[in-house]
Amino acid sequence: MWLWALLPLSLAVFGIAGIWIVYVISVSNGTVNITERFPYISECGSYTPQSTIFSQYCNICTIIGLWIVFVRFQQVRDYGDHGKANTLGVILGFVSCTGVSVLGNFQQSVQRMVHLVGAFTAFIVGLLYFWVQLFLTYRVQPSYDRHWVGPTRALCCCLCTVLCVTMVALANTGHRSAAAACEWALVMLFFCLFGLFGAEFRHVDCHRLTVQRHVLKTQRTSLCVVSNHHLAAVQNTPV
Repeated sequence: MWLWALLPLSLAVFGIAGIWIVYVISVSNGTVNITERFPYISECGSYTPQSTIFSQYCNICTIIGLWIVFVRFQQVRDYGDHGKANTLGVILGFVSCTGVSVLGNFQQSVQRMVHLVGAFTAFIVGLLYFWVQLFLTYRVQPSYDRHWVGPTRALCCCLCTVLCVTMVALANTGHRSAAAACEWALVMLFFCLFGLFGAEFRHVDCHRLTVQRHVLKTQRTSLCVVSNHHLAAVQNTPV
């Protein structure tokens, strides 16, 4: 069902638009001064009124991100891959999305250490999640769009890794404006990586619903399974 593709695409558009809206508000009300240096995303969302907007954006992105992570996990499992890589991927995805919620609700101006833990979890664990997804791109069968999704995902993962290392190095050497620019580019690439799932989610067309009626022990149990929009009845042996 191609409508599933709108889920990751909406996260990409909503997330990128959200951080820039927070940036515009923070510049317009003077809480950040771009003439001195370029601000981090967290600095733009540290002060009211944009701090509440920033928190809500992060919370909504967390919920949509968790949904995407679970759907991707289920899709890979339905393709027959029950390996450790898929399990590792869903764990990393859940932890990374939780980190986004933490950094959004604990602003650095209030709870700096908690905010930094959330940022580390969101960026580093999130990067590991997308590397696992790159591995699964070439492992899972079938992969309808592997010929272009794989290279695009690999390029984005490589760029994210370079930006992450560069951001940390620049921040530790006092080049905060350059580090902040790397952070903005890194976050937008993360949203683009989520958006790439749209190519794979448009092939999600299998819906399963299992209903079991509990009857008397002397009666037979009827089991109905709906798969791919077809209804089939399966009769179990008497209990």
